Amino acid sequence: MDTQAADKAAKIIAENLFAGGRLDFLPEDIRPQDLHEAYTVQERLNAILVERGRGRPIGYKIGCTTKVMQEYMNIHEPSFGEVFAPTVHRNTATLRHADYSEPGVEAEIAARLGTDLPASRAPYDRDSVADAVDACMASVELVDARYFDYRKLDTPTMVADNFFNAACVLADPVSEWRGLDLAAVQGRMTVNGEEFGTGAGALIMGHPLEALAWLANRLAERGRALKAGEFVTLGSVVPTKWVDQGDLIEVEMSGLGGVSIKFE
Repeated sequence: MDTQAADKAAKIIAENLFAGGRLDFLPEDIRPQDLHEAYTVQERLNAILVERGRGRPIGYKIGCTTKVMQEYMNIHEPSFGEVFAPTVHRNTATLRHADYSEPGVEAEIAARLGTDLPASRAPYDRDSVADAVDACMASVELVDARYFDYRKLDTPTMVADNFFNAACVLADPVSEWRGLDLAAVQGRMTVNGEEFGTGAGALIMGHPLEALAWLANRLAERGRALKAGEFVTLGSVVPTKWVDQGDLIEVEMSGLGGVSIKFE
């Protein structure tokens, strides 16, 4: 995919986002054919969003890091997107259901970096990324299936669109997270007070920090780095819950706090 094609694809996605529409297949001659091309379009899209006042990226989301989500989405490898500052909430959020096309929520563990993970030091593994993490926390990712049919739309196009990300809610950071076994952390999601699902951190690629290492390595392949102060939501331990107006979602991660999100 050449630069001109990536720019055209990114502009179509951006215009669709600003118009509040549902994204369909991109024209074949500018449609990303694989994840490498998808991230090229994503990088251009996010530059456009910054230019047009959507804020700045301050973190990342990783999707499909668990078998339950890969099976649910019929996507068999992780994918990442960037998260913009105005969409990040702390501890609790109240959002308008009507502001989204098809909103859903996911229960996640997030990690915040205290030092950079530069491309020059790749490849990374679980132990080497752990040294850079200064805090972990519970989180909820708000995803928005703003596609005509996300089960039919090609994965590279959805990845180019930051892979469903619409917002997130982060709990207070836990700086003493090294006293926890992140693989054993138990996550629980309730919807309107009733349990929706549970899952352990080990569902995320065997250990949540494996997902962080995966992201650091994928970015390094593109000459990019994870930076101090950025956070990463590492993948959902329960299937996506598509929400209705009036729903209250609460997520707890043992030892990492809890968050909630209400839809008016």
